[in-house]
Amino acid sequence: MKTILLIEDDAVLRENTAELLELSSYKVITASNGKTGVILAKKHQPDIIVCDIMMPELDGYGTLKKLSKSKHTKSIPFIFLSAKTERSDVRKGMNLGADDYITKPFSEDDLISAIESRLAKVSILKELNNNEASYPILNDENEIKTLNDLKNFFDDFGTEFPFNTEDIIYHEGDHSNYIYLISYGTVKCYRIDEQGKELVTALYKEDDLFGYISFTQNIPHQETATALANTKLLGISIIDFNNLLSKNHKVLMELIELLTGDLSLAKEQLLHMAYATVNKKTAATILKFAEKINRKPDDVIKISRNDLASVAGIATETLIRALAEFKKQGIIKSEGRNIKVVDIQKLKSIM
Repeated sequence: MKTILLIEDDAVLRENTAELLELSSYKVITASNGKTGVILAKKHQPDIIVCDIMMPELDGYGTLKKLSKSKHTKSIPFIFLSAKTERSDVRKGMNLGADDYITKPFSEDDLISAIESRLAKVSILKELNNNEASYPILNDENEIKTLNDLKNFFDDFGTEFPFNTEDIIYHEGDHSNYIYLISYGTVKCYRIDEQGKELVTALYKEDDLFGYISFTQNIPHQETATALANTKLLGISIIDFNNLLSKNHKVLMELIELLTGDLSLAKEQLLHMAYATVNKKTAATILKFAEKINRKPDDVIKISRNDLASVAGIATETLIRALAEFKKQGIIKSEGRNIKVVDIQKLKSIM
């Protein structure tokens, strides 16, 4: 019988939820606040923790932080249970390392399904980790050798993170708990300089990996990441990813090549920013967004001028003048923030 630690300050909800879980054949331990919950988690080592956010003594965020610092409790699956439905609250919880998030009021099916899913994932990963014939190991049949193999692993075992357009995925300074694969959508990474100007550091599209500040350590992100379109990410925790690499050495070479490519692109972008003309920078940036957003060249590119300017490394006013020139030459059409390439070959010729 699996053990669930339920941390909830509302006595009625705590009792009703505990009864529901017991009827579903779980052993339930309850706590009325986070401080008590941390003590019980360390004492009983439950199979999973379901925790409210707004509580006295110690809230849900603080509870998760304390449990994450202990080697005995940091790997226990953790589900937030709360009436807080704002996406910023969801992101904060997931950035701290929570496995799932259920909002009140919830149905019995929602709760049981979330618990069963997380327990099943842990069980599968444990079996694979302990079974030399199946978890990514050093044999010809099952070893993860290439980036394609690695991405398939994300598809099979990654945690899903959905984001709407302009949602923040993580902020600069947030700890890098996950490495992400983009299932669909587009992601922009950027930093804000001392003058408050945004500098886009990278654009990622479907099937790209990102978020890898370190493959082995949970260190703060050096940039902010946001979704440019409705996006679904598949995340593997740093801990799981580190274990994966330790057992699959050949894929390390592919990752080194990926990092080398990223460095080369960054260098090329810096050189381009330093030496290219404004028109060349603008043309290159429009083409880059068209490619990264994964659309046909003649489709409307829904991207703000500020984003275009920050990637091109030029002032917004300068970009607007270049766009006006392109429009005058019949290369693009623009209406508000939308840009449509009319003559793709002529735009490429500017390069």
